[in-house]
This record gives sequence, C-alpha cells and structure tokens, in this order.
Amino acid sequence: MGKILLENIEIYAYHGHLPEEKKIGSKFIINLDIDVAFDDACQNDKLDDTFDYRLAYDIVKEEMAKTSSLLEHVASRILERILNASPLIWSAKIKLSKMNPPYGGEVKAVSVEIKKDREQ
Repeated sequence: MGKILLENIEIYAYHGHLPEEKKIGSKFIINLDIDVAFDDACQNDKLDDTFDYRLAYDIVKEEMAKTSSLLEHVASRILERILNASPLIWSAKIKLSKMNPPYGGEVKAVSVEIKKDREQ
C-alpha cells in the first residue's frame, strides 16, 4: 500500500454561489492524496499494477469544467470518480481551494477538504 499525491493542480473554473462567480471565474488549487495498493507495481514495473495518475488529473480537469455552486459538490464528484476508477484505490482525500474569493477583503483562499474510503 502506498500513496499517489497530485499536488497543486491549478485550474481556472467557474464555481460559486454568486452569479458573478459563475461568469468571471476564479483560480482553483486542487490537491489529491490517493491510497493505492501498488505493491505489485513496485516489484514488476508495470503500469497495470498501479493507478495511472494521469487519469486522476483528467478526472479533476473534467469535473472542474462542470460549473457548480458549492466547492463541496465539486470535491465530492471528483472523489467518487477517482474511487470508481480502479479497484486498487482504497481511499482518497481532496483539498479544493478557491483563490482570492470575492469577500470584499483580503482572503488568500477558501478551501474544503473531504476524504472518502472505498465501501467494503
């Protein structure tokens, strides 16, 4: 068992409760922490024995392109797809951050973090 980490994925997207957030958009930073059974891959150097992290990136990119009102909703969709992408994945955690949210003051980011485990 080990981890695959995708760190600081930067995507411009159109999520938010306010109508202007869906028009103007914002920069988002996504971090993924995926627990994977990849012992066989460590021994035999075959991609089929691990989870291809390019697929994780593609999932993030596709889900971030679907406009949502809540970060929680986007993050949950991403995790569900990742958990269903491979039977080698045991759990996954995401931190989804909206940079410079429109609060009328200095806020670097607002973030949600969710962890989901594969159902036994």
